[in-house]
Amino acid sequence: MDLPTLAIAALGGTVSMQARNAGGGVIPTISGETLLASVPELSSLARVKIETLGLLPSASLDFEFLLSVLSWANFQIKQGAAGVVILQGTDTLEETATFFDYLWDHPEPLILTGAMRSAAQPGADGPANLLDACRVAMADRSRGRGVQVVMNGQIHSANAVRKSDSLALQAFNSAIVGPAGLMVEDTVRYLRPPCPRKTLPLPLQTSQRIALLEASLSADNLLLENIIAMGYDGLVIAGFGAGHVSGGWADAIEAVAEKIPVVIATRTGSGSTARSSYGFIGSEMDLLGRGALMAGFLCPRKARILLWLLVGCQRQDELALFLAHD
Repeated sequence: MDLPTLAIAALGGTVSMQARNAGGGVIPTISGETLLASVPELSSLARVKIETLGLLPSASLDFEFLLSVLSWANFQIKQGAAGVVILQGTDTLEETATFFDYLWDHPEPLILTGAMRSAAQPGADGPANLLDACRVAMADRSRGRGVQVVMNGQIHSANAVRKSDSLALQAFNSAIVGPAGLMVEDTVRYLRPPCPRKTLPLPLQTSQRIALLEASLSADNLLLENIIAMGYDGLVIAGFGAGHVSGGWADAIEAVAEKIPVVIATRTGSGSTARSSYGFIGSEMDLLGRGALMAGFLCPRKARILLWLLVGCQRQDELALFLAHD
């Protein structure tokens, strides 16, 4: 039987972590090759090519490194891989998935997964998540769905998935829309058809800086008033409720929006920003009138990634179109 080829990249994260000495915290130490040995079932599903591209906690990943991982993944597809799986830490998993999704223009699946329990803990979930992710990557029905996250028996679209618990096994969900699919008796079951996607070319530059600030009760304006002087090329605000800020922040945002793109998202963790519900100073209607844009359902962290990529592609004038799509 001629098995399809599956490419797996290991970047580090909890799935690769063990303690080096008793009483010490776990750190990334386990290579992808060692992790693969914990899932012998894969040998009957595909010819697996695995590479350890890093042993990093996901908080230490950056855009430059992710672009090198993307280059590796693109090469695997050109070499004939039917799908690609990336193993990484869960702290930034939702952001990495979004970053890749805006740049992944292949019909072949790119699947991200990790673990909430380290390899040293009883009931470590890494091997099961890896096996599920590989099954999703090899499924014909996964084609054309872009980048997805597979965790705890659920399949999540990159644009919707969020880490909503710090330690629980069921840490990932997709607010409002729910998972795109489930693993049922080792079978990939999708709950809805794939959605149209908008992708971007690789950025022409990577030196752009996008700030992310969260509105909070009685917050001062010092950072906002100095965003331009600090050299930022864009600003995302995690606003109150449906996309609101204080009156003082509204004035500062107007001055910033004259120079660089400003996106207002909601800090709530679920739901969309509004466009025409509230009219007070600092409301969404007021901020739109001052030159800011509303993120809709896109969370602040993902809005920052979108703006970074658009500025890097010199296509920031398309920001409103992408936000309307999301």
